[in-house]
Amino acid sequence: MPPRYRQVASEIANHIEQGRLNTGDKLPGVRQASTNYHVSMSTALAAYRYLEQEQYIEARPRSGFYIKARFENTVCCPGETKPDAKPTLISSQQRVMQVISATRRPGMLSLGATVPDASFLPVAALERALASAAHHPHSKSNAYEFPPGYLGLRQQLAKRMNKLGCHLQADDITITQGCQEALYLALKVSCKAGDIVALESPLFYGLLQIIDSLGLQALEIPTDPQQGISLEALQLAIEQWPVKACIVVTNFSNPIGATLTEKRKQDLVTMLSAANIPLIEDDIYGDLNFEQQRPGIAKRYDTGSNVLYCSSLSKSLSPALRIGWIAGGKHSEELNYQKFTLNAASATIPQLAAERMLRSGEYDRHLHRMRAALATSTARIRETLARHMPSGTQITQPRGGYALWLELPKQIDTLLLAEQALAENISIAAGPLFTASEKYRHCLRISCACSWNLQLEQGLATLGALARAQCV
Repeated sequence: MPPRYRQVASEIANHIEQGRLNTGDKLPGVRQASTNYHVSMSTALAAYRYLEQEQYIEARPRSGFYIKARFENTVCCPGETKPDAKPTLISSQQRVMQVISATRRPGMLSLGATVPDASFLPVAALERALASAAHHPHSKSNAYEFPPGYLGLRQQLAKRMNKLGCHLQADDITITQGCQEALYLALKVSCKAGDIVALESPLFYGLLQIIDSLGLQALEIPTDPQQGISLEALQLAIEQWPVKACIVVTNFSNPIGATLTEKRKQDLVTMLSAANIPLIEDDIYGDLNFEQQRPGIAKRYDTGSNVLYCSSLSKSLSPALRIGWIAGGKHSEELNYQKFTLNAASATIPQLAAERMLRSGEYDRHLHRMRAALATSTARIRETLARHMPSGTQITQPRGGYALWLELPKQIDTLLLAEQALAENISIAAGPLFTASEKYRHCLRISCACSWNLQLEQGLATLGALARAQCV
């Protein structure tokens, strides 16, 4: 007869195999498990450790034990991308607006736009912060916060960046209307119309729209979902083309979820600094790590004021606040001027509310909850997609953020799939949205910041059925 802890582990494993426990479900604490199974706490803990060893569950620091995605090791992750090796003007992006407008349709299952469901956000705490901000002295809450923005918020952001190894002051930071505006301003002060910008491939479609609006050319660089942008390919591109700026999402990139190691971040900064090419670092998802340790940023290795760091609270706190920022180094004065000419100032009350959330610790408490919820949601959606998508589908396995990149069999047209899905009230983002060319037609991105319910479960099954139908 097996030891008692193995018997307990076998019983829990059977519940998982039979679907009575699902990916992301939290197991009872060790004390409760010892009571439920009439064993000592040490036996209950040994059972959990055995299940963890067998890849059934995972331990999350200061949170407990959770059911692990069973498809993690059976579904392959896509390999390095192979974009066109020449600069390209951006083609029409009307498809992007279809994805955005779909989020407003009643009853739509929105898997296309990376907008977090309200269930992932600290709604009550935000309401309190906004109410408090609205009751600030009249001279503050009803006045413009001209660039660089509200000092109290900039001080809080500078503190957070100092913890990441950057020696910044509040005056080094400019508040923007989300990360999108920060990226726009970074490109505005770094390039002029006709210049070439090196980027990851695939890349966030909003960035393509910015490049298009500024009359720039996109030079897409091969990128691996695990390793991130190919530094070797980037070096070759710099030697071949007059690259004027480089944009990299260093942590949990959108759409493929790549994170550069600390060594590769440092090497990236060194390479671009040697070539006198500004690095525009997009770290909008950096706070949304699934593991305990938040990854570092490339800006910390910037000794020559060559990195323009952009980020936002839109993905982690609230998209409605429209709070972003840029630490532009030697470009700060020009950034403040360009920000003023663009829209004079960012809204005051959201800045006051965001400062309160950061100063009070509410933001960090919320992040702890949101990270666990996103890890669960991403694993559960990935597992469900692996079960329903056509054989041969490859799915990324990010360590943070909330985007999954799917590489389907070559014969599948995701533009057609997106149209078919819309007819079923399901919105997805087809692969061609994430490139300046027509590549990635057999790929798609799924947003995972969705509350798990029957509509989501059935929607993923429907999406899989539509994809499989194209393989017949």
